[in-house]
Amino acid sequence: MTEGTGASACSSTTRATDEQMDKLVDVFSGQLGGPMAALAPLVGEILGVERAPIEVVHDGLRHSVRIGDAIDFEIEDIVPFGIETGEPVRFNGMFHPAGSDLTMAEAKRSRINAFGIEYEGKTGLSTSEFSWAA
Repeated sequence: MTEGTGASACSSTTRATDEQMDKLVDVFSGQLGGPMAALAPLVGEILGVERAPIEVVHDGLRHSVRIGDAIDFEIEDIVPFGIETGEPVRFNGMFHPAGSDLTMAEAKRSRINAFGIEYEGKTGLSTSEFSWAA
């Protein structure tokens, strides 16, 4: 990516107007400045722009995003052992394009089948995914 070989794509809700779609492309391509402008030199190809239903769910420590049938992510905020308040780990006052206060989370599910990219991954182990040595 540091050589400008990264790729980008943009999805928007089906309710977006043509004008809104054009502005989203301007934002994500870095044309309007901000954090995306700093990333623009890393992106050599725009894979596409599409409209799809978008569902965002927050359920306690779990958060998920679905974009049509193409993208499905779920994360769970990390609460350290022994923290009785149930508050997740947070990094505060740091430099990051997404914001200075970030909550740490573990990816539980990630699936992409969009714009020519196919990926599926997950973390964590269930008892059926490992075995004990005798």
